[in-house]
Amino acid sequence: MHHILIADDDRTVCKSLELLLRKSGYEASSINLIAELLDTIDRIKPSVIILDMNYSINTSGRQGMRALELIQEHHSGLPVILITGWATLQLAVEGMKKGAKDFIAKPWDNKHLISSIETTIALHYKKDKRAQGEFAETDEFVIGKSSSYKDVLSIVDRVAHTDASVLITGESGTGKEVVAELIHNRSKRRDHPFVKVNLGGISTSLFESEMFGHKKGAFTDASADRDGRFAKAEGGTIFLDEIGDLALESQVKLLRVLQEKTYEVLGSSKTVKTDIRVISATHKPLQEMVNDGTFREDLFYRINLIDINIPSLRERKEDIPLLVKHFIKNVCHHYEFDLPIIEDQAYDWLSNQSYPGNIRQLRNIVERTALLSINKKILDIKDFQNNMVAHKRLGSSIELPEIGEVTLEELEKQMIKKALTYHNHSISKTSRSLGLTRSSLYRRMEKYGI
Repeated sequence: MHHILIADDDRTVCKSLELLLRKSGYEASSINLIAELLDTIDRIKPSVIILDMNYSINTSGRQGMRALELIQEHHSGLPVILITGWATLQLAVEGMKKGAKDFIAKPWDNKHLISSIETTIALHYKKDKRAQGEFAETDEFVIGKSSSYKDVLSIVDRVAHTDASVLITGESGTGKEVVAELIHNRSKRRDHPFVKVNLGGISTSLFESEMFGHKKGAFTDASADRDGRFAKAEGGTIFLDEIGDLALESQVKLLRVLQEKTYEVLGSSKTVKTDIRVISATHKPLQEMVNDGTFREDLFYRINLIDINIPSLRERKEDIPLLVKHFIKNVCHHYEFDLPIIEDQAYDWLSNQSYPGNIRQLRNIVERTALLSINKKILDIKDFQNNMVAHKRLGSSIELPEIGEVTLEELEKQMIKKALTYHNHSISKTSRSLGLTRSSLYRRMEKYGI
């Protein structure tokens, strides 16, 4: 049984936390003086420390920061969760930089606190279930045998059952949404909604309405009540894609919800409590954006409790044959034609090509090749070469109208219409061919009245 040590000068806080932890299946003890910290750690050998930031009338939080430094100095690697009020939030962020695993705001939410402890223990003490066959090779989400991708699956396995916030990073087309959905499907929230939101497609003026919903009459075009994305994700997981594109004004509003676990519907003064898990993703360098002042540091640490970086396809070339088999099997099943044999030389050739669009580009090439070779029982290098060349030619020689002839919005509108017609108004195929998510395509169709 894991032992949790609480270090807080408020005896009432200590007793409340001890009771909560014991009810949750942990051993718990507490101290009220920083001077007792190191001796207590040596004596009880805790699995996790919950560390308050303030121990005097002075609320600077420096006593807690010094205590964190002592723990790091004498017990390197021992997980610490900071507990703090909003007044010392920036100091808590500084603590995260110095090695703390999370920070919890007072008054704390019991469920969130226990989730944070579960996640911390899972990351530091549980064995990798991947080696024990936790993920079946037939799982449609698990396509890869490379060590870099197995590392991703290992982290997914350890954190999926917790409610920890996860930030998924990686280049465009690497499968960040797939990993987010895998985490949800492996979690205790799997029977509840998985709601995807492309933050890059939401303007600042519509952010509150889209995310938190609105009441009829809240603004000029609000002709009826509307649920926001957080309401739709209640009990489940919300996937905040392209969070690096979120404007600073909207970042403040999102941080408040993630911190307080509450929000207000636009046009209503009633506070709504939310119970969801947050998974974010971006291809942008958020740490650099924090340094440049274009992304809030406190929001970065709030969404970045667990960081999962998805390797590019060039970093996992041994997975390409497996991905090719998976994609061609899917397209043949979907269109109900016989599965062709792919020559070994073709697999070798595909494995040595460059894919700047990563998995998304590889899938596009494989599916196109399969569809244009329906009557062939064997696919060779030439079949894939022809489509790879066509793909490169398309990317480098698209004929565009002259500047001033058409607006960017009109060009986008016409392209969406053309793609919808080509794919017989299949939203899945259209969104995939345009490199959009289904939700992004729906938003654009609504915008242009398509």
